[in-house]
Amino acid sequence: MNDQDSQRRVVIIGGGFAGLFAARVLRRAPVRVTLIDRRPHHLFQPLLYQCSTGILSEGKIAVPLRDLLRKQKNADFVLAEATGIDTERRRVLATRPLGDQLEFGYDYLIMAAGVQQSYFGHDEFAQWAPGMKTIEHALVIRRRVFGAFEMADTAADPVERSRWLTFALVGAGPTGVELAGQIREVATKTLRDEYRHIKPEDARVLLFDGGDAPLAPFGPELSAKAARTLEKLGVEQHMHSIVTDIDATGLSVRAQDGTVTRHEAGTVLWTAGVAAPPLAAAIAAATGAKQDRAGRIVVGDDCTIPDHPEIFVTGDMMSLNKLPGVCEVAMQTGIYAGQRIKHDVAGKMPTKPFRYHDLGSAAYIYRFHAVVSVGRLHLSGFPAWVVWLFIHIGFLTGFRNRLGALVSWWPAFVRDIRRERTYTTDRVGWIGSAYDELPPATAGTALPGSTTGAELPSAGTKPSATGTGPSSRAG
Repeated sequence: MNDQDSQRRVVIIGGGFAGLFAARVLRRAPVRVTLIDRRPHHLFQPLLYQCSTGILSEGKIAVPLRDLLRKQKNADFVLAEATGIDTERRRVLATRPLGDQLEFGYDYLIMAAGVQQSYFGHDEFAQWAPGMKTIEHALVIRRRVFGAFEMADTAADPVERSRWLTFALVGAGPTGVELAGQIREVATKTLRDEYRHIKPEDARVLLFDGGDAPLAPFGPELSAKAARTLEKLGVEQHMHSIVTDIDATGLSVRAQDGTVTRHEAGTVLWTAGVAAPPLAAAIAAATGAKQDRAGRIVVGDDCTIPDHPEIFVTGDMMSLNKLPGVCEVAMQTGIYAGQRIKHDVAGKMPTKPFRYHDLGSAAYIYRFHAVVSVGRLHLSGFPAWVVWLFIHIGFLTGFRNRLGALVSWWPAFVRDIRRERTYTTDRVGWIGSAYDELPPATAGTALPGSTTGAELPSAGTKPSATGTGPSSRAG
């Protein structure tokens, strides 16, 4: 048996922050690492809203996983969708594009598959209100946002024009607040002088949430400041509001007193709620693990599934001490899992239980305005924006992406120029997903294109099972 055959096998499912950081920790360990993801890139999800509103291109927030692992000789990347595991044989079950089945043996397994958008039991909303989890989502939203202004420009009916100039966002967390602010900036600054038949600045942005205030996790002080900033920007906030219906022309919302109001809107975007992917249920069934209300897998303080010390669950897919779904949790749990495996392979004493070190939270509202919460330090306005800027430059993966983001941010922040506004009016690709099962006559003939220019799959289609790690904020 050669040295490679005798090495322990580590399989990582998901190439987000948790999976990528775990792989990096193991780069000098005597193990063979196989990283599986249904998408070929690592995605920086916290900046998806800037991709969808024309500031950054998708290439500046995504890096090919093969490129990131090219110098790590003990690591390999496999483009496939993990579907389950066989704990007795210690095998990961997966599907490659075009539907063929694969299996991967493991000695250690790191689950880092992230989460997907949750519509709280109303999956039928997905076809009318895209979420913000993938590049496909961002490109669909980019088309809907900028396309809405084009539709308004040629609308002869004032009612239709008003509807196209109304944007409704469901969810007032960081993603919803950031996207609402960006749409208002697009309308009042970027597009202000480009149209002859409409005034883009007349666009309405409606923000709905069932809570008391936007950015509630940031605390009452910063939440109140964010609300005032949004109001000054022109975002109409509707708190204590529950969405009851969404269709092609708008949405219905139930207020705290029970009254239901209809809002006509040409564009509805969903930024509320996340849930574990179907893979989590398959893992729970195979291991007997418990799941929380969002479907995430409950783990012990060492990030492993009870009675399965060889299986680690990290990032957003993990349920431990009510930790939030943010970049820092994903990174730290990925590093922790990698270190435990290194120690175990080396025969050293196990590392200590996982402890999360809170590095704070930041949200960008609009140009030169942000809010930042780091322990007892609460910042807002321009100082918070500077902190936000350095945080995101530091977290972006790769020097090229950091430099590219700075080059794009300069004209966007200083001169209101958004150069990444290209969108297609035609469908791209001929099936919804490369993992859709093809008829026998066509299977294996060609790799289908994704529907980056098409609408999202309607309710009932198979959702993503192996995410790119981060949640709505990164995990």
